[in-house]
Amino acid sequence: MEIAETSMDRVREIVPDETLADRIRQKSVHATGDPEFQHLMRFTSTDDSEPVRAGARAVLDERPIVTDITMVKEGITGRGHDCPVRKAIGNGAELAAETGMTRTAASVLELDSEGVYEDAIAVVGNAPTAALALADCIEDGTRPAVVVATPVGFVKAAESRTRLREVAAEHGVPTITNVGRRGGSGLAAGLANELVHVASDVRAGELSIESSPAGRPSGERSDPRGGASESAERSSGESGDE
Repeated sequence: MEIAETSMDRVREIVPDETLADRIRQKSVHATGDPEFQHLMRFTSTDDSEPVRAGARAVLDERPIVTDITMVKEGITGRGHDCPVRKAIGNGAELAAETGMTRTAASVLELDSEGVYEDAIAVVGNAPTAALALADCIEDGTRPAVVVATPVGFVKAAESRTRLREVAAEHGVPTITNVGRRGGSGLAAGLANELVHVASDVRAGELSIESSPAGRPSGERSDPRGGASESAERSSGESGDE
């Protein structure tokens, strides 16, 4: 607990701690061990914190969390929510065989045909083709509650996130992504878990994500740091927080 709390204290020294988007930036730094990663995060919505609010609302509404691969699914915390968690990979085998597309892309399209991504928390941590397929689904009318996408690699990873941001912005789907070649399953799971933690703070009455009387969205905690054990629990793992 002491090690985890000290780690997050150091992150807060180098990353602002003022908005809900800052919590995602903090988590990205903690998950990657790279202070510069805070500057690589991108948010698609009316303001940077809105995708975090959308994700927290989806958690509170117990919407499904749908990951691209098994590693991301295993990284999703089992505490603080009652959302069903499932992975895309393993579906769409026939579609992949028939078309020659990747298994992950076929998996996303197969689940989308079943309506799984509608109002869901969609998490892509590994496969650029899964992010590209999800962008196609959004373009065709699917509306996830929020998308967290950090596919990693030298081929199509950055491009897939760019396309996802463009399509999401056009169709009003909140997204949390990053720029560049870096990313990965641990980062995606960690960011998704932070949405769970935000929802937990809302449920505990420590945070409001609704509009303030002045009409400004609120994202401030009554106690910005929370209790020591609570903060330590949040920082105890880059992917699963377990």
